[in-house]
Amino acid sequence: MSTIAAISTAPAIGGIGIIRISGDKCFEVLNKIFVPKNPQNIDEIEGYRIKYGKIVDPISTKVIDEVLVSYFKKPKSYTAENMCEINSHGGIVVLREILELCLKNGAELAEPGEFTKRAFMNGRIDLTQAEAIIDIINAKTSREAQESANQLEGFLSKKINEIKAKIMDIMVDIEASIDYPEYDVEEVSNSKATLKLKEIEEDLIKLSKSFENGKILKEGIKISIIGSPNAGKSSLLNSILKEERAIVTDIAGTTRDIIEEQVVIEGIPFKIIDTAGIRDARDKIEQIGIEKSKKAAKESDVIIAVFDNSVQLNSEDKEILKLIKNKNAIIILNKIDLKSAEIENCTEIKETNKPIIKISLKNEEGLEKLYQELVKMFNLNEINLDNELMITNIRHQELINKAIESTRMALNDLKSNMPIDIISINIKQILEDLGEITGDNVSDDIIKSIFSKFCLGK
Repeated sequence: MSTIAAISTAPAIGGIGIIRISGDKCFEVLNKIFVPKNPQNIDEIEGYRIKYGKIVDPISTKVIDEVLVSYFKKPKSYTAENMCEINSHGGIVVLREILELCLKNGAELAEPGEFTKRAFMNGRIDLTQAEAIIDIINAKTSREAQESANQLEGFLSKKINEIKAKIMDIMVDIEASIDYPEYDVEEVSNSKATLKLKEIEEDLIKLSKSFENGKILKEGIKISIIGSPNAGKSSLLNSILKEERAIVTDIAGTTRDIIEEQVVIEGIPFKIIDTAGIRDARDKIEQIGIEKSKKAAKESDVIIAVFDNSVQLNSEDKEILKLIKNKNAIIILNKIDLKSAEIENCTEIKETNKPIIKISLKNEEGLEKLYQELVKMFNLNEINLDNELMITNIRHQELINKAIESTRMALNDLKSNMPIDIISINIKQILEDLGEITGDNVSDDIIKSIFSKFCLGK
């Protein structure tokens, strides 16, 4: 492989910037531009060592910067190749000058994710661990970062390999029955295969079901706040965010477009959408806003419907109740600091069978009850990172579901007393599906797609 180089830190001013070099000619490139304070032959430098010196242009002899260089010798490096990291001052001009010197002296510019790709290709990590790295980088909450760190540690890989070992055990018996037909082992093999496949099916189903929590952890929960004008939608958004994000006035129709913000509750990201007040509007712009509000509500994981508890339900409120009828929803009765119109006793509200929470946004009363209801609705307290392996990647989920289908087909073949060599086709397919998760057998297109999501220098 060629020797690659790239800036691994963010392209901004900072205390430290890092240029990473990896490949067979890594130290050869470095020696052309790095002048250590105490010169030493590369063969004498142990891995995991840091040397102080200067980056110098070998042609002009211009000193670019004072640096620290970290040495990593194969296979004990991030890429499992010879690698070094130049730690310079974090000015973008300096970093670019050092990188240019690397490229002029034998290195090639790395592609996005190429360092991690080499770690995968060289067998230091599998594909699930590579994907975990980008998930750690993109994590929006500490809980998401923790789950990604668990995957990087190999939690998912270990489980997948355990299942693959069970499949290989079945395959051994199948091969024995095919190769030695004179011994009456087929019936025994069939019985054992059935038991093992049922175990495998249970393992895979458990993994598949974990995706529900994993998706919540990674993508969060989408909430739409809807209600008639001046019910308190924007005030609710501001109270949740603890800042004046939305304009609040007594004028109906102030919010004409949707406002999206994110907040973390119990370590879970919630995308909250404040929508235009739903009413019979004549203003063309407001009408567009109302239609966008209805669309956002339909696409949400849960709707928070806000009503003014001090007045009777009007036609607009009743339309909102129809909108939430077949959706996950929470009914908020706001303004309990005013005289109650007792709308919670209205037939239209009772028939929804939705949780009802009374609050006063003016007095900051009742908001905690809303958080508790959200936690309860999505079982957020049951997401335990210490004891639960979770699938957070849609690619993994799809392949696990394929493996479940192949397992069930194999079980049906066994039940139908199909020839053992025919049964083995579906059993081998389970291995293929699981192997694609870890990267044992995966197409170049998938590999390219995964690593294209990485930033340059990682």
